[in-house]
Amino acid sequence: MISGRIRNMLVASVAVLMPLMASALERTTPEMQGVPSRAVEALFDSLTSMPDVDIHSVMVLRHGKVIGEIYPQPFAPQYRHTVYSVSKTFTAAAVGIAISENRLRLTDRVAAFFPELLPDSISLRLAQITVEDLLTMRSGIIPDRELRNHATEWRRAFLAKPIKGEPGSSFNYDSLNSYMLSAIVQRVTGMTSFDYLNSHVFVPMGITDIAWEQSPEGISTGGWGVYASSESLAMFGQLLLQRGSWNGQQLIPAEWVDQMMTLHVPEQGYGYHMWQCENGTGWRADGAFGQYIMVFPDQDMVVVVTECANGDHRRERAMVWNTLFPHIAEGELPPSDDCQRLLKRQSQYVLPYPEGRKSGLARLLPVTVSLEANKLGFKLLTISRNVDGTIMLRATDLSGKVTTARCGYRKWGINNNSAYPPYNVKAIGRFSNIDRNFAVAGAYAWPDSRCLRLTLHYVNWVTRVQLEVRFVDDDNVKVTISQSTEGKPYTVHGKIVR
Repeated sequence: MISGRIRNMLVASVAVLMPLMASALERTTPEMQGVPSRAVEALFDSLTSMPDVDIHSVMVLRHGKVIGEIYPQPFAPQYRHTVYSVSKTFTAAAVGIAISENRLRLTDRVAAFFPELLPDSISLRLAQITVEDLLTMRSGIIPDRELRNHATEWRRAFLAKPIKGEPGSSFNYDSLNSYMLSAIVQRVTGMTSFDYLNSHVFVPMGITDIAWEQSPEGISTGGWGVYASSESLAMFGQLLLQRGSWNGQQLIPAEWVDQMMTLHVPEQGYGYHMWQCENGTGWRADGAFGQYIMVFPDQDMVVVVTECANGDHRRERAMVWNTLFPHIAEGELPPSDDCQRLLKRQSQYVLPYPEGRKSGLARLLPVTVSLEANKLGFKLLTISRNVDGTIMLRATDLSGKVTTARCGYRKWGINNNSAYPPYNVKAIGRFSNIDRNFAVAGAYAWPDSRCLRLTLHYVNWVTRVQLEVRFVDDDNVKVTISQSTEGKPYTVHGKIVR
């Protein structure tokens, strides 16, 4: 066992070296919870060294305590993050609480909640769709991922869609199934799913740094749109691990949490808006581009990851159990130098800076460039050099809103902006109910004297944008744009404005 004096020294070190923030989660060392520090460090190193992967945060909890966490610069613990389909798990929790209050049942027919929105002719299949069919993605309705991009009455449009198969029979993943569940919660409680969870879960837990986008109909979007800090995600994961109990209060019925993490669609590994992990024992809330709350009851662990990367992410998920689980002990482990190294290492992770030199051809800046049409919607780029050596980018979009980024050389600069960040979700009303204060971190380098690279991270959102501005001659530039939530880089022409 660890002596009291050494334990106190280690806990004090954790308090000093781990990110400073108000938290309901206690910080401790991995060894005190039976996990070697070297295994936690190996996980962090493995995730952050993957090519084409931007890790924004990783938190590891055991026995309800944080034993390791990283926020590679320029990300930081205080920043919220959009988590895409992790939102579905929050929706499932709201449904379970409403069921426990006898406001609805799994067998209730969806059409019955919205009689005023039904089409003139109601098919038998539409009449048969149940709440449980939505939870298991087996409504039978053909997914239409463009519906939310052009319609304003999402419920009416959903109920009018063609039904491909028998409800309850085939799995078709569709975020609008989750939206309809959120709409049902609002219909039976008189509160948005966000407000309902706020009163039943978030306030009792002390979670305040969380928001949820709303649809044009004023409904929490259900299948996406939760915007939260990693700390809040970790607390929610711990709540699920504890079967809905928090500080002696049963916030979500234990039986419902069990049902969320039960295979209802075995061939897909799907429960009620949660996925079974490939290791066969863990469960996860799973969002696009690599957002996770992983819950491992057998190991009494929770792992949260936020990032932005394309792909199916199976390799990243496997790193968690392959790196940590073989080394877990039941009791405490003796202290080691590995612990002190981990504590110091956690603050040293940095996302890649642009490659190149500190300066280019002096006469090229300041400059204003008029751009061709592009996915970012930027029409003007104004680039100048500050007296402190940083480079200032002002990007004006088609609506006239300006994004400002202070870019350092091998150092991240930060600027707050009211302009919305790039977002691959094109739903009408996106960003509704989300605080309009977005932080942009920037860095620059000159690959050669006529080419400037700028990397921007929207650190309280998700997106990375890279701009490579090549000065072709005194009048023309080519700008190559790469956006982490889109496809391959592309190049647009720009004219220098005199």
